[in-house]
Amino acid sequence: MANLANGEWLKRNQNLLITGPTGCGKTYLACAIGNHACRQGLSVSYYRAPRLFEALTIAHANGTYQRLIKSIAKSKLLIIDDWGLDQLSSSHRTDLLEIMEDRHGSSCTLVTSQLPTIQWHESIGDPTLADAILDRLLHNAHKLPLN
Repeated sequence: MANLANGEWLKRNQNLLITGPTGCGKTYLACAIGNHACRQGLSVSYYRAPRLFEALTIAHANGTYQRLIKSIAKSKLLIIDDWGLDQLSSSHRTDLLEIMEDRHGSSCTLVTSQLPTIQWHESIGDPTLADAILDRLLHNAHKLPLN
């Protein structure tokens, strides 16, 4: 926890995955980390996963997709809250891969989920895209399971 508190993971462009049951403080902790990053002068974007995918769907429809993707890519810290509540559609899987690809190695992503990371592959759906998405998200990630 001390390594996470000092923010070194943000400087190293690593990810943070917070998992645990409802009510254990995942969202609170993610928001506190986001607030701390803002106070350090870093750009932070926060989305609940369902709203992120809704925003991406709308952006596809109204022609602002590239602008939204660039905005998400520019944030030093992207927080995706409530990952894995619903299985992803084909379009959302592709969008998520684009986001992870743009951010990989150059910024940080913090994900909260009720599901343990071992179940994320199944929640994404398509095995090939799940492999690609999770490779970019998990390979340099700190895992913080809460009870």
